[in-house]
Amino acid sequence: MGKRLTQIATRTGDDGSTGLGDGSRTTKDSLRIAALGDVDELNSVIGMLLTEEIPDHVAEALLEIQHDLFDLGGELCIPGFENLADSQVEKLDQLLAKYNAELPRLQEFILPGGSRGSATAHLARTVARRAERAVVSLSRQELVRTVCKQYLNRLSDLLFVLARVINRASGRPDVLWQRGREI
Repeated sequence: MGKRLTQIATRTGDDGSTGLGDGSRTTKDSLRIAALGDVDELNSVIGMLLTEEIPDHVAEALLEIQHDLFDLGGELCIPGFENLADSQVEKLDQLLAKYNAELPRLQEFILPGGSRGSATAHLARTVARRAERAVVSLSRQELVRTVCKQYLNRLSDLLFVLARVINRASGRPDVLWQRGREI
């Protein structure tokens, strides 16, 4: 993969361009950079979530996901580079099955909230959906492997489930949407 950063302020982006991992340059508002930025933001929100009081097993899974997102970012940063494996999507599927099996079945939609950790997981979920949309947009213009889109799709589902797991662990109920409530 490309070179490591040794100098952060290079001034080479002052013209509105940025370097990709293969040494080429593109505009900072390109679809590739938008997708890369959304994946980076998602990783940052997960980092925020990791500062909350959450179960250790959830934190371990999230730390692994942060590494996966860095792999995904590497793939997006270097056109034609393959860095994300199908096994990483399969791991998300396994986590989804494990955590979802432990939760009561939903009878209603839920709102983000309950505990701060759960609300932060919901924020991460929405950023994951935005990152997914950005990667799909990029894939309409340039080659993006299916595994990248699959990973973000599964991750947003997992973050929804983890928000519920975090609420349960903190002793807080999910916040149920109330149909037809009076204002």
